[in-house]
Amino acid sequence: MPPQNSAAEIPAVPLTIEGYSVLHQMMRVRWSLWRQLDDGKKAEIVCEAGEWLRKAEQNSSGQSGTFSLLGHKGDLMLVHFRQSFEELNQTELQLAQLRLSDFLEPTTSYLSVIELGLYESTIKIYKELAERGIETHSEEWKQHIHETLERQREAMRSRLFPDMPKHRYVCFYPMDRRRGEQQNWYSLPIEERARQMSDHGLVGRRYAGEVKQIITGSIGFDDWEWGVDLFADDPMVFKKLIYEMRFDPVSAVYALFGQFYVGLRVQGKDLGRLLNGELPGK
Repeated sequence: MPPQNSAAEIPAVPLTIEGYSVLHQMMRVRWSLWRQLDDGKKAEIVCEAGEWLRKAEQNSSGQSGTFSLLGHKGDLMLVHFRQSFEELNQTELQLAQLRLSDFLEPTTSYLSVIELGLYESTIKIYKELAERGIETHSEEWKQHIHETLERQREAMRSRLFPDMPKHRYVCFYPMDRRRGEQQNWYSLPIEERARQMSDHGLVGRRYAGEVKQIITGSIGFDDWEWGVDLFADDPMVFKKLIYEMRFDPVSAVYALFGQFYVGLRVQGKDLGRLLNGELPGK
């Protein structure tokens, strides 16, 4: 019988499954140039861009959403869910061809993929394979992992490829796990990380009826490790949820946060009202 792997040999990296490719585009409107246009030219530009946005909002294989940002970090944030990076790139190119793009200045962007971490399933399958004497990273081991991920991917398809939530407000922020000399998330045993993430998730679940959360992975894709989108009809929920999570060890000890972006949804049909200085109602 082949020698069994010890618990110490269980890989440290949790398994993940991925869904939509996601791009956040933050834009600043060149208001001084926009105001110089006559009403007829504005109407033409809005009609073209609004029609593109309306189609993107209803795209069955990955939707887009437009949000009016609060504060100095930008005027608009466009969020795109697509099947692949190729489709995201095509979306960027299509937007760049719209005449409205002459009046938009990118301020930043964020590239990621919808990600579900499988801590509990990871530990279970790793231990099962070790007990069966299957060598870590062997072809047989890889095949079992592949089959496990395929089953999980199918079972969680609706979470991996969701419709864009319809809530009035969005809050987006990127984040890392601490890798400092005193506290290093990645040096913790996988069982301890799984325990902490399970406890951490309990906080979010208490807000399940008020906020929709979508986690995206960006390791190797952008400057931070994850992106978080929160959607709600009451923006105060963002404050309460994130504040409560600050007291959980996963955030209190190991979390680092980037800039926060908060915006109000704007449908493509209301783009003209927004560019005329009138925020569309609910």
